[in-house]
Amino acid sequence: MSIEALRTPDERFSMLPGFPCEPHYVDDLPGYESLRMAYIDEGPADAETVFLCLHGEPTWSYLYRKMLPVFTDAGCRVIAPDLFGFGRSDKPVDDAVYTFDFHRDSLLRLLERLDLGNVALVCQDWGGLLGLTLPMAMPASFTRLLVMNTGIPIGEPLSEGFGLWKGFAAVATEIPVGGLVALDAGEALNLFDVMAYDAPFPDNRYKAGVRRFPQLVPVEPDMAGAELGVAAREFFSTRWKGDSFMAIGMRDNVLNEPVMMELKSIIRGCPEPMRVEEGGHFVQEFGEPIARAALKHFGLAD
Repeated sequence: MSIEALRTPDERFSMLPGFPCEPHYVDDLPGYESLRMAYIDEGPADAETVFLCLHGEPTWSYLYRKMLPVFTDAGCRVIAPDLFGFGRSDKPVDDAVYTFDFHRDSLLRLLERLDLGNVALVCQDWGGLLGLTLPMAMPASFTRLLVMNTGIPIGEPLSEGFGLWKGFAAVATEIPVGGLVALDAGEALNLFDVMAYDAPFPDNRYKAGVRRFPQLVPVEPDMAGAELGVAAREFFSTRWKGDSFMAIGMRDNVLNEPVMMELKSIIRGCPEPMRVEEGGHFVQEFGEPIARAALKHFGLAD
């Protein structure tokens, strides 16, 4: 089945001084043959450990530019895909295309294609909502978890802040992506960063994913993804055997400390989190010390 989609022109990504990574593309994932997905693949191809970095709403793999070199300098490989609708990946124009299963399955197909093992899942926001449902489907592939400002929703409200964000996103005529990240991250961003976050979206036609994602979070029992969330919570509380590290951007009002502490209680063996006082929802903007602390915790660096 062909899905109508827009492809952001390459020249929109010509001013990325802080993100020199060359994109890789796959355009024949089973079930997604009409769509091109972009991903970053940095570090040694034969590295023992692979960091799988999953972004959320409304960002793209650029969000990991401060963490990625820390991982590769430690000799690890980094894979950072752009979800469909974001970054350099194709952007379906029909809002109805965007569903929980559409995005989860696309990640599963990509992981199968890349045949990754000894994976450290790095996730935040929708990167966690989707990503934290992946290890139970491929338990032999995942050995570590670095989790930041996200949750595993099971059909119940997440937080008052999320309710406000969902309501705003539902009525806003256009969500200013670069401005939204800048408002959250403050002085951690420069003008080139704001431009980079806006780059995937030449105009509002490209923002179907940006519009839809807040409405797809399974905060009601009958929503798609809620049953997967229940299963994922059971997996992480009883069957997860990997090593975990948690960091919390303390200025986040959406997926805040109470949400994260609930998640900590679910993840078997999760230690006390690293609290990033200056960090907000997009805590990866303060990601270098998080990456260094996680590597040390995982025994991958001194």
